[in-house]
Amino acid sequence: MEATVRRVRQVFGETLPADFLSSKEYSLYERLYGPPLQMTRPEDVALLHELEKTPIAEDILPRAALMKENVDGDLEEVDYKERVLEEDEFPRGPQDIEAENRNVDGVEDTANMENTEDVENAEDVQNTEDDVDSSSGYVRSHPLTIAGRFATSPATLRLPKDTFIDPVTSIFATYSNKHLTEAAERIFGGPGLPNSAATPKSKRHLQQRPVALEASQSNMSNMEANVYLAAIMPAAYATVMGILVEVRKRLGSEWVEGLLKKDGGPRFLDAGAGGAAALAWRDVVKAEWARSEIGIISEADVPPQGKTTVVTGSSELRRRASQLLENTTFLPRLPDYVPARDLVAPGEGEPPARKQYDVIVAPHTLWTLKEDYMRKAQVQNLWSLLNPDGGVLILVEKGLPRGFELIAAARETLLKNQIASPDSLQVENELQSPSEERFLQKENGMIIAPCTNHFQCPMYTVAGQTKGRKDFCHFSQRYHRPPFLQDILGAKDRNHEDVKFSYVAVQRGKDKRRTDNITQGISAADAAFAGYNGLETSEVETLNGDESTESPSLSMPNTLSLPRSVLPPIKCRGHVILDLCTPAGRLERWTVPKSFGKQAYRDARKSQWGDLWGLGAKTRVLRNVRLGTIKDGKKTKGKGGIEVGLEADEEEDTLKEFSRRKSKYDKRTKKVWTGKSGKNLREDNF
Repeated sequence: MEATVRRVRQVFGETLPADFLSSKEYSLYERLYGPPLQMTRPEDVALLHELEKTPIAEDILPRAALMKENVDGDLEEVDYKERVLEEDEFPRGPQDIEAENRNVDGVEDTANMENTEDVENAEDVQNTEDDVDSSSGYVRSHPLTIAGRFATSPATLRLPKDTFIDPVTSIFATYSNKHLTEAAERIFGGPGLPNSAATPKSKRHLQQRPVALEASQSNMSNMEANVYLAAIMPAAYATVMGILVEVRKRLGSEWVEGLLKKDGGPRFLDAGAGGAAALAWRDVVKAEWARSEIGIISEADVPPQGKTTVVTGSSELRRRASQLLENTTFLPRLPDYVPARDLVAPGEGEPPARKQYDVIVAPHTLWTLKEDYMRKAQVQNLWSLLNPDGGVLILVEKGLPRGFELIAAARETLLKNQIASPDSLQVENELQSPSEERFLQKENGMIIAPCTNHFQCPMYTVAGQTKGRKDFCHFSQRYHRPPFLQDILGAKDRNHEDVKFSYVAVQRGKDKRRTDNITQGISAADAAFAGYNGLETSEVETLNGDESTESPSLSMPNTLSLPRSVLPPIKCRGHVILDLCTPAGRLERWTVPKSFGKQAYRDARKSQWGDLWGLGAKTRVLRNVRLGTIKDGKKTKGKGGIEVGLEADEEEDTLKEFSRRKSKYDKRTKKVWTGKSGKNLREDNF
C-alpha cells in the first residue's frame, strides 16, 4: 500500500485524481504528504498506465562511471571493464592473516584457534545455500562433500517452542529471575556458568570440572531443579540433536524407518539429560516420519511414540520433566549390570529378560565417577542395555581435554572388550573360573561417529589423565538461547551459544564393514588421499536432474571410510590446509592447493570443522599432536614426534606446588629445605 501511494506521488506530483485511491490509501497519502493541492483531470489517469507500459531506455538508467580530469581541467569519462575476482583474490583481513600465521611450526594450538572469530562463527555458515545455483539449478558442491557434512540444517538450532520453551517459561513464571540467576551462578561456578554443560570461552582457563548437577542424583532442591532446566537442558538438547543428525546420516534413512516399523515403535533411553535427549529424539523421529514413505502412506498424523524412558533421580526434577514429556517412564537410576544373572542355575530355568533399548543417549555420566573401574562398569552397563540387533549407544561429555579423555577411554573399553574387528575377534576372560573358557568371543558392532577407524585413537595413545593437553577431539554445535537462559546469563549482545562436546556413537549387533563391504585402514586413507574426483561430472549432472551417458570412473565410497576434519580448516591464499583423522588411525595434515583441482579447491574452502573429506589432496604429512605431560612433569615423545602422557597423581602435584611456595629467605639444599628457624623441612612436614 505504501509503495502504491509513493508511486502515485511520483506520477501526479502535488495533485491527485478524484477517487483514485481507497480510503486507507488516501489517509496514508495525507499522513505522508498532506492533502493534495488540487484534483487532476480524468485524462491524467491514462498517463499512469502508459508510463507503466513504456519501457525505460537503457541509456537513461543511472550507472556507475569513472571520471578523470584532462589537461584542460574538464572531466571526461574513462572506459573500463569490470573483472570478477576469484575467491582467493579478495582483500585479506586480519582473520585471514592470523590463519596463515598459525601454520608456522606445523603444530596447531586449539586453545588459540578457538579465540578467533573464524572458529566461533564456523557453525553458522550456511553451506547449503551455496550448493545449488538458484538460476541454473547447477549443484556446485561435490556429492561426496554434501554427504560428508557434519551440520544440522539450519546450522544454528532453535529449541522447540511448543514442547520446551513455553512449558519451561510457564514453570518459571512464579520464580524471580534474580533468584534463578543467583542460584545458577552459585551452583555452576559464577557468571557465565563455567560448570554447566557449555563452558564459555572466557572461562576455559579455569580448572576443568564436570557438570555440577546430574539428572540421576537423588537429592535436588526446588531451585536446583529449576536451574537444571534452564542451564543444562538447552545445551544438552542442541548437543544430542547434532549427534543424532550425524548418526542418521551415517546409518541412512533405513535406520529410523526400521525402528518405526517395529511393533510398538522404538525404545529410547535418556540416561543423563533429564529429558532433553528424549525431546531431541522425538523431533528426529517426527522429521523422519514426515519425509519417509511410511508417514505418507500411514493414516496417522503422528509417528508411533514407542517407549521412552528417562533417568531422573530427584522427585523435583521428575515432576518438571513430566510436564515436558508425555507417555514417558521415569526411573530413579539405571539398573545395575550383574553378570551372574546371565548364568542359568540348575532347575531354575531361564533368567528374567533384561530391558533393552534401541537407542541410548548418556550425556555427562562418566566425569562424576571418581575411579576408572567405576567408569568401565558404567559403560558395560549401558552396553548390556542395548538391543543386540542394532542398538545404538551415544556417550557425550563436555568439550574439554578431560571430557575427551573420558570418551576416548570408553571407546577403548568397547573396542577391547565388546566390539569385534577382523584383527581382534576374542578377548581374554581375566576372571574366568575353571569351568569357563579363557577366551570369549566379541560381538558384532562398529563405531558410527565420529571415528572412521577402529584402531587406537591417535590423540589418546596412553590411557589416563594428562596435564597441559592442547589437542583433543571435540566438536561444536550452535543454538539460539531461550529467553530464560538469556536472563540468567545477562547476555545482551548476542542470543546464540556454541556448545563444545566430545562424543562417540557405537552400534551393537550390526557391522556395516561386513554387510556393506566398507574398507577402513591404510588402503582407505590412500584412496581418500587420491580423491574420488571421478564422480564429479556424472554424479553432479544426475543430481541436477539431467540424464548423463557417462559412467563414473570410481564407485561412490561409503562415508564411513573417509577421513574426518578434527579442527577448523586453515584457509590460506591459494591453498587450504585440512587436519584430518584418517581411516588408518593417524592424524595427518593434507594440503589442497588451487592447482589440485577446481572442484576440490572450492569444496575445501567451503568445508567446516567435523566434515568428512573425500576429494583428496596434493600433499600429506604426519601431524604432530601435543597431548600434555606425564605425572613427573617430563614430556615423552612417541612415534612421529607425538607427545604422550600418563595419569597424574593429584596429591603429588599438590605437594610439588606447595613446595614451590617457600619463602624467598628459605635456602634449598639437596632434598632438604631450611627455613628461617634453621629447622630442616622435609616432604613429611607438608
